[in-house]
Amino acid sequence: MPVKPLVAAAGPDSGWLPVNMVNVLHAEAETQSMPMELLGVPVVVRATPVLYEWDLGDGNTISTTNPGKPFPSEVVSATYRYEGWYDVQLTTTFSGQFSVAGGQWQDIDGTIVVASDPVSIFSKSMESRLVNGDVPVDEEADPWVPERTEETEGPSDPEATHREL
Repeated sequence: MPVKPLVAAAGPDSGWLPVNMVNVLHAEAETQSMPMELLGVPVVVRATPVLYEWDLGDGNTISTTNPGKPFPSEVVSATYRYEGWYDVQLTTTFSGQFSVAGGQWQDIDGTIVVASDPVSIFSKSMESRLVNGDVPVDEEADPWVPERTEETEGPSDPEATHREL
C-alpha cells in the first residue's frame, strides 16, 4: 500500500532567511485512506501520521508529534547559525488501521516511515551598508542569493542537538 509522503514546508516562501532568524517548519498532515477490494470484500486501510522527524541539514534534528503550522506560528521551528544552502528533510512515521466491509477500525501492528521531498533553503548573513537615499531600493533584487554550489553549501553546526517537542 503506497502511503504518500507529506508535503513539508520550511522557512518563508522566498527560499531564504537571515542567519539566526526563525525557520518555521510544518507539514500538511492528513490521515490517508486507501479503499480497495480484497477477495470481493471492501476494505479500507488508513495511515495516520504520528511522528514528524525533521533533519535541518546542519546536524540539528527535531522529533515531534506536532505537524507544526505556517508562519506566524513558531510551534515547530529552528534557526541556522551559518550562511549557506541547507536541505530540510522530513521523515514521517505513520500508524495504520483497517476496516472490513464498513466494520470497526482495527489496528495494524507496526508503523511505516515515509520520507518527504527535501526543502532547500538558503541561510543568509545580513550586513548593514550605507546607501544613497536618492536611489530607490529594489526590494525584488535584495538580498542576493547565490547559486547552489559546493562552495555555497552550509557548514555543519558544531553544537548541533536533537530536540524533542
